[in-house]
Amino acid sequence: MAEKKGKPAAVLHAKAKGEESAAKLPAARGAELRSERIDTVVDRLCAALAGAHERALSMPQLASAIGISAADVERIGKVLQEYGIVELSYPMNVFTSPVLKLKETLEPEMEKPMAGNVLAAYPLQLPHGRLWAAVSDEHREMRPVYNLFLPRIGPYTLAYLDHMKDELARMVPVQSEEITDPRLSQKLRERFHLAATDLVERELPNTDEKGKRILSDHLLYDMYGLGDIELLMLDDWLEEIALNGAANPISVYHRKFGWLKTNLRIPSEEDIYNFASQIGRKAGREITLLSPIMDAYLTSGDRVSATLFPISTQGDTITIRRFARNPWTVIDFIDERLNTMSSEMAAFLWLSIQYEMNILVIGGTASGKTSTLNTLCHLLPPSQRVITIEDTRELSMPSYLKWNWIPLTTRNPNPEGKGGVGMLELMVSSLRMRPDRIILGEVRRRREAEVLFEAMHTGHAAYSTVHADNAPQLIRRLTNRPIELPATELEALHLIVVQYRDRRKGVRRMHEIAEVTTGAAQEVALNTVYRWHPRTDEFEKVNDSLRVMEELNLHTGMTVGEVRSNIAEKKDILEWMGKHNWRDVDKVGALVGLYYKSPAEVLAAVKKDASPEELLG
Repeated sequence: MAEKKGKPAAVLHAKAKGEESAAKLPAARGAELRSERIDTVVDRLCAALAGAHERALSMPQLASAIGISAADVERIGKVLQEYGIVELSYPMNVFTSPVLKLKETLEPEMEKPMAGNVLAAYPLQLPHGRLWAAVSDEHREMRPVYNLFLPRIGPYTLAYLDHMKDELARMVPVQSEEITDPRLSQKLRERFHLAATDLVERELPNTDEKGKRILSDHLLYDMYGLGDIELLMLDDWLEEIALNGAANPISVYHRKFGWLKTNLRIPSEEDIYNFASQIGRKAGREITLLSPIMDAYLTSGDRVSATLFPISTQGDTITIRRFARNPWTVIDFIDERLNTMSSEMAAFLWLSIQYEMNILVIGGTASGKTSTLNTLCHLLPPSQRVITIEDTRELSMPSYLKWNWIPLTTRNPNPEGKGGVGMLELMVSSLRMRPDRIILGEVRRRREAEVLFEAMHTGHAAYSTVHADNAPQLIRRLTNRPIELPATELEALHLIVVQYRDRRKGVRRMHEIAEVTTGAAQEVALNTVYRWHPRTDEFEKVNDSLRVMEELNLHTGMTVGEVRSNIAEKKDILEWMGKHNWRDVDKVGALVGLYYKSPAEVLAAVKKDASPEELLG
């Protein structure tokens, strides 16, 4: 949605947790939204040679012009001569200084100015600094453009950095386990960065602190990571990063704006192939012309899918599904900025989780099923053993649950078709681990559904996601081919949570919460308790709960009045946390854990409107 000219762009929340509509860009917007130029003594040396108009300059002349020693000039000249950029000549007379002459002129990369209205701009925090990203509505572009303002390193310095990479590789030997083990991988990155910083200081004298940091990061990302893609990975607003061949710009999927072109390109198909191979090596996978499709995971847990030409006819491709570093919590979902569900709906689900109701979260692609399942995990009691089973690690647990949480992930077979571990095998194995709660990332096949419902029938509380647009469609999917479960099996399922993505407005909503009940002739029936109305964007309680009330009365003795009072208490707690901006995973988890241990203490704090810090302190 383009803003009128002259209006300041919105600054998006640094943690990607909604839009601060009242926020404004800093006064130095123009300076912030431009790439910073990094020139070193290498560029200054070559600029001095270019200004000599094909004349050779002596070492003392160059040393005086750029402020470094003649020995450093000679050292840099020898490296640049290897790349064919300069010619270093030693005269016959030993008392005459060597001279340098420029052989090849390198043109700096020209920055394309950002055109059109800025829709949003925000800083990205690097390990050792920051840079800015902006989304702009540009003339003749059908979609907004995502701009990342990378530092522009001088062309001669870039050539010199190739020499420094070889030196860095000798300084930091790498063991194979340091590449594949995420714990060792982080230590390796730290070693690389320290070594790169020392090398920059030694090889490029008179570089300021900011320049040293930028060049060290560049070496780190280029040698150990995925180049500029590593910087896109820092943006919590991005869900997907797609390389669609070298002929096209990198594409990203932005949480607020959807699919966008970026101002970044990969230079060649060979570079894309090298990135894919590097990812494969770290994940123990292989991508070749004989095996041109690869599914793998980065050490960060992000999912990668890669293909090679000619399978992808326009060039090699890499698609990275980037998972949130700071996951949503139920407090984010009830916040008016996201408005994914109402606080009463959240309280009802919390009650259902506390008393071990079985829940399936359903919806279409990108409707927020996994995010919703993840927020529900933060409401589990700390006294129970939790097992999660996923294709990719997406689910997170608050700290108070991690002591008895076993995360299991599937494994693809190797190129010979061996060593694969599927979801079914993990589910069967998990039943031998005495779990109280089983959380399955997604049900796709019949045997997975059979084992999940068997776990429900044997007393394990189970949660999962399924692709289905609404509750009746879910019942049809489960009872018809290819899953084809007997209708009587579905009696073990208590609640269906339906997620919906409104593509026109770009919002995700909990469309409804429905109970599974048994109707006449033992047929499966549904009772919709809550529903979202798209026209008014409001949530409404449609019917009173039947199944949950019945189960709680039967197994706990709670009356209808007591259940309603419990839901109201939980609603008050959730709104109180939202009021105090208490939304981090561990913060929400700490209060939920304290509530299970001492509900009266938490409710007293809510009644007094005390701060959560005071309560937990």
